[in-house]
Amino acid sequence: MTDGFKEVLEKSSLHPKPAGLVLQYGTAGFRTNAKQLDHIMFRMGLLATLRSRKTKATIGVMVTASHNPEEDNGVKLIDPMGEMLTATWEDFATQLANTEQKELLAALKDIINKEAINMKLEAEVFVGKDTRSSSASLSQAVLDGVHALGGQSKDYGLVTTPQLHYMVCCQNSHGQYGEATVEGYCSKLSQAFLALSKNASNRTDDQKHLFVDGANGIGAPKLREVESHLKKQLQISIFNDGSRGKLNHQCGADFVKVQQKPPTGVEISPGDRCCSFDGDADRIVYYYTDSRGFFHLLDGDKIATLISTFLKELLVQAGLDLKIAVVQTAYANGSSTRYLEDTMKVIVRCTKTGVKHLHHAAQEFDIGVYFEANGHGTVLFSKTAEEKVQLLAKSTNINDERKRAALLLQNTVNVINQTVGDAISDMLLIEAILAIKGMTVQQWDAIYSDLPNRQLKVTVSDRRVIETTDAERRAVSPAGLQEAIDGLVKKYKQARSFVRPSGTEDVVRVYAEADSQESADALAHEVSLAVHRLAGGVGAEPKPLH
Repeated sequence: MTDGFKEVLEKSSLHPKPAGLVLQYGTAGFRTNAKQLDHIMFRMGLLATLRSRKTKATIGVMVTASHNPEEDNGVKLIDPMGEMLTATWEDFATQLANTEQKELLAALKDIINKEAINMKLEAEVFVGKDTRSSSASLSQAVLDGVHALGGQSKDYGLVTTPQLHYMVCCQNSHGQYGEATVEGYCSKLSQAFLALSKNASNRTDDQKHLFVDGANGIGAPKLREVESHLKKQLQISIFNDGSRGKLNHQCGADFVKVQQKPPTGVEISPGDRCCSFDGDADRIVYYYTDSRGFFHLLDGDKIATLISTFLKELLVQAGLDLKIAVVQTAYANGSSTRYLEDTMKVIVRCTKTGVKHLHHAAQEFDIGVYFEANGHGTVLFSKTAEEKVQLLAKSTNINDERKRAALLLQNTVNVINQTVGDAISDMLLIEAILAIKGMTVQQWDAIYSDLPNRQLKVTVSDRRVIETTDAERRAVSPAGLQEAIDGLVKKYKQARSFVRPSGTEDVVRVYAEADSQESADALAHEVSLAVHRLAGGVGAEPKPLH
């Protein structure tokens, strides 16, 4: 039984599982208080090693809890092309994490048998970590797991989550995607950014200035490394750089998006262009305050609109017939959807909430732009699209306008991290687009006006009574709920509303938008009441917001 697994037994006793603890591998991998994660990390090292043998490729393991508070930590596995772990292996991760200590070998052998893994093959795992104090010992536990099963490892130390995704993709594409080093990442992105910036007419230092909130996380030091390559084409002031404040505390993309206000610890003047990363730098949102002191947020919807509009214009100029689409979730603001479909004539596809759903849908088009409203997103180019752009950029017998557009497209492809949402890469692309178009953040914001909206949650005894269809936009059960929502929506102008069960707790999330904030609030409240009455609400009925 223990033949060849002796080391697993010895090492696993150094990373024991607390009896009875159950955790689930979700969209963001495992995420909870850092004190509960030591055994999980060791076992994810084991699983990554098996996955590497199964795929005959390098696998990544990132130790981070992203936008969660500092005392939390987490882990996610990265598949060969830099994408998220495939769904069947998420189940293996959950199974392995929750197996009691004495059953660990049996659980490992079960996976090896089910997947017919040849244990004689080489295995390689790349490991990265964020700046949390718990990340050092937890990433060591991952490495212990890799070595216990005879895998090779490369420890990248402190990196952003998107950088580790990038490294894994570079390694498995044998350098075609780039060089699997932080230096290689910095130079690929910055060279593409500088090539794009050449197309911007005379910009003042003012226009080149950007204020960046690093969420007191890994994004700040990594952005400084990129900045040293940018030759003053972008002048960055970084605050919340981790020297004083606490990770994600009253700062970062999630705080700014949810609280609808600038992060603490930043002095910005009206009109200053600002953006916030999250703790592991895979999300970004922009914002500014106007002369009256009002806060303006440019979230994932505004970012997707800016990028897709830019790409669509370049495709027209280049004379390339490629199918471009924007992938959104039901949370995308109705104004952005209308603008994209009616004005820009871009295909808009709606999917269920969760990055992996958006990523898959984006792969169906020549160019797929996807962003969640929270600022997590990127652009995917199909092989065909990349080849057509390369060919046109090399072509000698085309006019200047087509040539310029083709070169711009080529550099746009290179500034984007296609493996996953990446705050640094997205920031460079947005900055280049604003420069090329000679746009201020206010002009970008004015492309369309968001419809007022409200999100609420209703506690229910069992969230599974709510079932949805049409990318979570319509409720199938309980009986009568969708009819009730339809009736309420009809009472307001430019209104829509949907409900969906939370993925993690017994609450139902309610979203409503309408032509005024008052109407959006009233609609959200009435829909909450309907959910409470028809879907087994717990406690007192929801109170009106005003």
